[in-house]
Amino acid sequence: MRLPSWLSQHLAALRAVLVFTVLLGLAYPLAMVAVGRIPGLDDRTDGSIIRNADGTAVGSRLIGQQYTDADGNPLPAYFQSRPSAAGDGYDPTSTSASNLGPESVVDTLSDDPESASQSLLTQVCARSRAVGELDGVDGRRPYCTPDGVGAVLSVYHRDGLTGPVVRVVSVNQACPAQPFLSTYAGITVECAKIGEDHSGGVVTPIRGDAPADPAVPADAVTASGSGLDPHISPAYARIQVARVARERGTDTATIQRMVDEHTSGRTLGFLGEPVVNVLELNLALDRKFPVRR
Repeated sequence: MRLPSWLSQHLAALRAVLVFTVLLGLAYPLAMVAVGRIPGLDDRTDGSIIRNADGTAVGSRLIGQQYTDADGNPLPAYFQSRPSAAGDGYDPTSTSASNLGPESVVDTLSDDPESASQSLLTQVCARSRAVGELDGVDGRRPYCTPDGVGAVLSVYHRDGLTGPVVRVVSVNQACPAQPFLSTYAGITVECAKIGEDHSGGVVTPIRGDAPADPAVPADAVTASGSGLDPHISPAYARIQVARVARERGTDTATIQRMVDEHTSGRTLGFLGEPVVNVLELNLALDRKFPVRR
């Protein structure tokens, strides 16, 4: 007896669903789990977990973490990671970038913390200043004020975009802050009043006298695209060596050797840049030079 065509088509579709369910829903996942159990691969499939001396999981070599106290202050005995925009910092469930670009130079000033926000420039300036103070290096950067915000003016001209300057406001320094410049084009620079709209002025970043090559490297002041980068550059590690050596009670040459031991070269010899895994380095320091209490 020949089945109706519509029934034959449905049965063929049902067989295809069953076959692909077995192949792709059972056989393939089980095969991948089996491959992941192969010695040498099992640690990676489990998330590249790193354990301390007593076997307790302390993190993943693929995900960075913060080394701060309960108040968010950096722990001076530890190498610090780069900034993170993932959640409250290195949150694997909120992996993200800040989505701020080079034109983000004006802060949103407000008495309400929920509506206030910092521009990318101010974030970079504040981080550079903080790293400079922590590690005893020059934290100045071009286009940053001494108090760690973006050095940006809103310059008002008599005829809109042209003509003599009639008013100048330091848009990232809320009153009663002292503007980083006293005058611009012969006009006294004002601090920014909360809630005042300065979009009518010409946004004018001021470079200042900071060195062209800042002592604080870029990865110390910018977050990674994922917000989870476990690495820092050798340059950022280098400026932290003296602080860590002092806190660990040893010399800088010893700490620098440990940094070198935990520095990975370029992938395949030419891709990317050398990097330092912060978690692995800090764990090695804890084993060799336990933090003095």
